[in-house]
Amino acid sequence: MPTLPDFRLETHFSRWEFVARDNLAASDAETLSLAELLAMADDDARRRWESLHLGYTETYGLPALREAIAATYDGLEAADILCFAGAEEGLYLAMRTLLDRDDHAVVLTPNYQSAETVPLSVCDVTGVPLRQEHDWALDLGELERALRPNTRLVSVNFPHNPTGTLPDPQTWLRLVRLCQDRGIILFSDEVYRGLERAPRQPLPQAAELSPTALSLNVMSKSYGLPGLRIGWLACRDRDVLRRLERAKHYTSICNSAPSEILALIALRARDRIHDRNRRLIAANIEIFDAFFAHYPDLFDWSPPCGGCVCFPRYRGEDGVEAFCTDLVEQEGILLLPAGVYRSELTPTPTDRFRLGLGRRDPGPALERWTAWLDKRVGSR
Repeated sequence: MPTLPDFRLETHFSRWEFVARDNLAASDAETLSLAELLAMADDDARRRWESLHLGYTETYGLPALREAIAATYDGLEAADILCFAGAEEGLYLAMRTLLDRDDHAVVLTPNYQSAETVPLSVCDVTGVPLRQEHDWALDLGELERALRPNTRLVSVNFPHNPTGTLPDPQTWLRLVRLCQDRGIILFSDEVYRGLERAPRQPLPQAAELSPTALSLNVMSKSYGLPGLRIGWLACRDRDVLRRLERAKHYTSICNSAPSEILALIALRARDRIHDRNRRLIAANIEIFDAFFAHYPDLFDWSPPCGGCVCFPRYRGEDGVEAFCTDLVEQEGILLLPAGVYRSELTPTPTDRFRLGLGRRDPGPALERWTAWLDKRVGSR
């Protein structure tokens, strides 16, 4: 197996995430405490939690958990779900299991780095950019032109990290049909589903629309529970799930038993959790609107259509890399500069940074950021 490159985003977070005073680049919604989550438990989940034995669990995942996950899809059953230790394990094993060296894959850029580096470790990969000059819209014609006779898989992510974009429903359905008609696996990263910004509604999930598509999801992002390390793939092709289950024997083998029960509680309370997180994001959008309005010559920004991250532009002469470095070193405010999202497949913007909108009370950090900016601009 070829050596994978350093994971730039995770390396950057390893350096700064737990030492910076304020993380304004977070990709997840505000988390819940254990007490808050347990207070949402129904009687069945409470009994499971209190009587839990800490042994091995089923590789596919706790049956009740898989039933709760399947209930978030139209027309799927528990047998269509395979659980993983987070979304990254599902992505990694899918790319390593479903692709061979003679295959070809297509991925969107910019992206969460493993979306391109893992398939690149297996086969040829073509990038299709979401272009800032087109408001990050998916160009289905460009994607179709990237397909080859040996294209095995198309990988997409909506709501998109880092831009927060969503395709319109017609484009989404056309993409699903295109892959289905060509015999191509559609791998759909849907980890921000449930955090769409009104009036946008969630897209139908890929696994609902196609019997061969895979839908990736996780408790980390829209549920705000990354500490559980519970993710899953949904797919109606159970032979594919069996292959992935065998591959999982070489990685995590099975999931954490306490995490499975806690994920079950959250899934059964999903409407309540998603409503809370959407309200939090909506309030933060107003706060950041006011902040960026003070600096029209320094920033261009627009809120996400879905999810809790977006990709504003920094227009300062020093460049976004130096800007983000100075901000975290001098004020302890963490952003993710554009270099984290550079691609080996296509050009990507060099003047943007990822901003997280899902955490509670960014006000104190913005006050310090404002004072720092005003001093910085005044000194020039």
